[in-house]
Amino acid sequence: MSIKKPLSDVERIKAASRGLRGSLVESLALSYTGAIKADDTQVIKFHGIYQQDDRDVRAERQRQKLEPLYQFMARLRLPGGVLNATQWLALSAIARAHGNASLRITSRQSIQFHGLFKGDIKPALQDLKHALLDTISACGDINRNVIACANPNRSHLHGEVYSWAQKIAVHLLPKSRAYHEIWLDGEPVVKSEEEPLYGGTYLPRKFKIALAIPPSNDVDVFAHDLGFIAIEEDGRLAGFNVTIGGGLGRSHANPATYARVADVIGFCTPDQVLAVTEAVVTAQRDHGNRSDRAQARLKYTIDRMGLAPFVAEVARRSGFDLAPTRPACFDTSGDEFGWVEHIDGTASLTMYVPGGRVIDGQPGLLPMSGLDELVRAHGGELRLTCNQNLVLVGVTSAMRPEVDAVLERFELDLAPRRTPLETGAMACVALPTCPLAMAESERYLPVLLTRLNALLGECGLEREALSLRMTGCPNGCARPYLAEIGLIGKAPGLYDLYLGSDRAGTRLNTRVRESLDEDGFIDTLRPLLTRFAQERLLGEGFGDFLHRLDLLGATSTLKQGVTS
Repeated sequence: MSIKKPLSDVERIKAASRGLRGSLVESLALSYTGAIKADDTQVIKFHGIYQQDDRDVRAERQRQKLEPLYQFMARLRLPGGVLNATQWLALSAIARAHGNASLRITSRQSIQFHGLFKGDIKPALQDLKHALLDTISACGDINRNVIACANPNRSHLHGEVYSWAQKIAVHLLPKSRAYHEIWLDGEPVVKSEEEPLYGGTYLPRKFKIALAIPPSNDVDVFAHDLGFIAIEEDGRLAGFNVTIGGGLGRSHANPATYARVADVIGFCTPDQVLAVTEAVVTAQRDHGNRSDRAQARLKYTIDRMGLAPFVAEVARRSGFDLAPTRPACFDTSGDEFGWVEHIDGTASLTMYVPGGRVIDGQPGLLPMSGLDELVRAHGGELRLTCNQNLVLVGVTSAMRPEVDAVLERFELDLAPRRTPLETGAMACVALPTCPLAMAESERYLPVLLTRLNALLGECGLEREALSLRMTGCPNGCARPYLAEIGLIGKAPGLYDLYLGSDRAGTRLNTRVRESLDEDGFIDTLRPLLTRFAQERLLGEGFGDFLHRLDLLGATSTLKQGVTS
């Protein structure tokens, strides 16, 4: 007889939250602390907000017998990463008035505010409302921001796929009005709302959805719980190949956790997208692990149930079987920088944003004031990419002289001044604000890039577009397990080194060394890059080269899903 395991404490908190209200109103009124109540730190995630503290000053404050310097991060809900000029200018004003005067473009087409104190949260969210923006369900055990190809103006197909990202996002929004009551002074409801899709305790863990258009895998579709790969036939959107079970989060100390690339399970037509989405989400709702949060993501549900039984359950819930998978091929997961002409006669400029960080007064980073001037000169829309970059779209020939003048005056077009290694690198925030960080990431990346650029120069590879991603912990926010070179923080100054993904983001890399310092991973990479420069095939990427010559050593300790 099987023994039913007790639910995790987060499940208790969700069940008692009164439709995601918790005791947030009372927590916000506590004047003796900069924090909120412990249970509310879980509830507030569903509102797109995390409680953090400044770890740079934690020890000193503890010595002075002060509580940690609590602050909050707020993340936008921004399906497909589309903003207009008015919204961007509102975001920069909010960051200056209520945050740490910076904006951070995330790896999932959103923007994060950092450094919000408790009293700043409500006015910041109310200012977002005036810009027709919000942070609803940007975090928590729910569907997160739906991401899609970065530039809907690029073709009719791109525009249509973007519209499906919007439809999915709307379909999966929670029904709770808690956000509007607490932050926007909406009328309180007499009784908590029903959640027909999520139920009273929402999902077992976070849920992420991506839509990709081959040959560009700029969204890293195989890293997501649910993915849709657009299939174009005869110049129209025929439908999507469906992927399930991707996810990169794992734990150093728990070998039962692992990164996994998604399985391709079939093809659906556009009119079947919402039914497939709801079937996968509700199957995870009902079958996901609610006792052990480390085993609660969809990838573990699929591996526990078996892929075929899970797909059968999706078919039962949707009312139809998926059609056979259709041919699709990816060749890159990076961004294409510079100007691109579009079908409507306008052009777009993809701009490199180092670390995704927009802030004034930091050498090497994109200045917020300069970007504000560019947005005013342009007056149109912007797109955020999943590689933490920014796209200026809808630029007409009449606009170009003024746009070019602002770009030059503030030195905003950084891509031509940087190496391919730099423009393709990505890092998570890590220290000092992320409570999970074990090592530096965003702040350390420029130092690491200087060393690696020098090494590539030694090998004659200074123009080689290697993919490099690093995180301060193994949870994978910058998707390091899908990079040719991945660095995962283990302890201050020490990282596990992973090598061997492909440029298209379809294969996990392999851990080759543990707990290396900077000299250690430079010394590990030097002979491999030297051989790559001498023995590579024409057009061969570094990760593919390592696999072809079997240079990765022992089999990966990470479990890979099978991609059909």
